Amino acid sequence: MSPGSGGHDLHDRYPPAGRRDVVHRHEMLRLRGRSITWVPPLLLLTAIAVADYNTTGEFRIISWIVLVPGIAAAICGVWGTALFAVLSIGAYTLVDNAWPHQFQAGLPDFILVTTGGVLATLACAVRVRGERRALHMRDVTDTVRRTVLRPLPPRWGGLEHAGVYLTADAEARVGGDFYDIQPGPYGTRVFVGDVQGKGLGAVETASVLLGAFREAGYHEAELTAVADRLEERMLRHREYTTALGRGDGDRFATAVLLGFPADRPDVVDAVVFGHEPPLAVGPDGVRSLPAGGGLPLGCRDLAPGKPPVCRVPVAADETLLLVTDGVTEARDGAGDFYRLADDLARAVAADPRIAAPGRLVAVVRDGTLRHSRGHLVDDTTAFAVRRISAPRALRVPREPGGEGPEGGRSPY
Repeated sequence: MSPGSGGHDLHDRYPPAGRRDVVHRHEMLRLRGRSITWVPPLLLLTAIAVADYNTTGEFRIISWIVLVPGIAAAICGVWGTALFAVLSIGAYTLVDNAWPHQFQAGLPDFILVTTGGVLATLACAVRVRGERRALHMRDVTDTVRRTVLRPLPPRWGGLEHAGVYLTADAEARVGGDFYDIQPGPYGTRVFVGDVQGKGLGAVETASVLLGAFREAGYHEAELTAVADRLEERMLRHREYTTALGRGDGDRFATAVLLGFPADRPDVVDAVVFGHEPPLAVGPDGVRSLPAGGGLPLGCRDLAPGKPPVCRVPVAADETLLLVTDGVTEARDGAGDFYRLADDLARAVAADPRIAAPGRLVAVVRDGTLRHSRGHLVDDTTAFAVRRISAPRALRVPREPGGEGPEGGRSPY
């Protein structure tokens, strides 16, 4: 994510993990782009050989050379470790034979150095294999993340946008938070939310909701109809998981659905599904949108009826900020919650340019990590959008012999 660009790039590009690049991608020591992992074991080997040659016969340290392949196994590749194992055996033989017979360490230490070299090489092979497996899993999770959180083009749907997505599990790299922008004939819709729970079930639910949003957000004229489609899809997915015998049949999702009407550049429509309402951040300060709070997706049976849609005026220089509970529930060492609105108000007062989407999400990210000291207890998403200009209404697809958006295919 480039804070000054106005767009967002949450999807770090990683090349596929191959057999030959595993060690290179995990090198601990580099100088001017070149690997110098061979330097520590070589220096250790030289130091032991020279020191042993210059000691008295009663104090021999040549057997310490067994440490050399052990060090190499931790930072070098398999072939590098094998090479140092051979060099250690050769150095041991040369240095030991240079001493008079009565001071030679002899066969026992030779067996020790040889065995140590073999075991170090095997240990390095196990380590590299584990690294290769970890890199493969990282590639898989990155692919899942790019599938669920698709990359968004700059100025998509007439909106300047930026986002930050951090998972509580740094190794998993993907969680239940989601966001998307969908332009359509009736304006541009924005969807941000958080699926209850963790793991692959949460990721699957997020993917299901995003798929429903991309279709309904394009085809439906009314924002309430989009909300109904999302609720229906959530219930159908729960029925499906229950039929499979899985224990997540009561899963729900909190979310915010925004609509930017094509004919009203000065307002935004909002539906809140048990989520924190959006913040409007501009040069004049920070305010919370008075969007009525509805129930989370999947809980409408508790209060049947259509969710309330609030139309709120938004200034041209105001950015709408949506965050998940990874931000609002971040705690410091004393257990105090992160006061996002106050922090943003101070930042905007110091520099009104902070209201730009790219800069804004960077402030939220840094503030959250600083407040929690880097200990995230939940997935964290901050997504900011600001209208560039009134988006041009897309052509409504027509059916053969009829009209209507349902008859055509969405180009998105």
